[in-house]
Amino acid sequence: MKKILTAVLLVVPMMSGFAAHAAYSEEETIKSSKAPVTNGWLLIKDDAMHNIKAYAKQEDEKKFRTFRVEALMDAPLETVARVQFDVDNIKKWFWSTSESKLLKKVSDREFYYYQVYRTPLVPDRDVIIHAVIEPYTVKKGFMGLKINAVPDYMPDKSGLVRMAAHEIVFKFTPVGEDKTKLEFDGYIDPSGVSPAWAINYYQRKSPYISVIGMQRMLLRPEYRETKEPMPFTYKE
Repeated sequence: MKKILTAVLLVVPMMSGFAAHAAYSEEETIKSSKAPVTNGWLLIKDDAMHNIKAYAKQEDEKKFRTFRVEALMDAPLETVARVQFDVDNIKKWFWSTSESKLLKKVSDREFYYYQVYRTPLVPDRDVIIHAVIEPYTVKKGFMGLKINAVPDYMPDKSGLVRMAAHEIVFKFTPVGEDKTKLEFDGYIDPSGVSPAWAINYYQRKSPYISVIGMQRMLLRPEYRETKEPMPFTYKE
């Protein structure tokens, strides 16, 4: 019991410190729900300053919570797509990511990439992701992106736990000429041995923190001002 208590005391400050660093002064800008997560969507964060709402849901057939985020990004669709498709630099903004790299470009709308997550006190996780783009069309009105884990795409790496599930469906909708509405639903199973409470904590925090990171990247001139060709097709 003493060892378990010590581990809890170590993990909670690490998590809290990271969240506070990545999400500005969260206590001042976010209204967080304390209600338990059920199998209906529950609003868990409402950040009016950054135009982000985050939700969670506990589905009966799933071990961990699913999540949903709605956000208004202060950039046109092309800029948002450039950040999203710059796979090698996902590590600069996506929550707790220490490594990200493109593995294979199948076509201008399909690719595979690799990502490693830092996880305190337990082995780090890695995941191979298959991404499929649904380009924007005027008729449809949005760009879609679906990502799914493919654990057997390459052999396991020593010292890392391969994630079994990493499923997210994104929808990017232009709002006027210079803003984009971002919506996504997702579910992640990190596999291996980790306390369910710790995983659910991360599931609540990480989507919001990742969007904050993306908003910062959208300000960078290499995405806003470049005329370089897009690596993948974002519109038809």
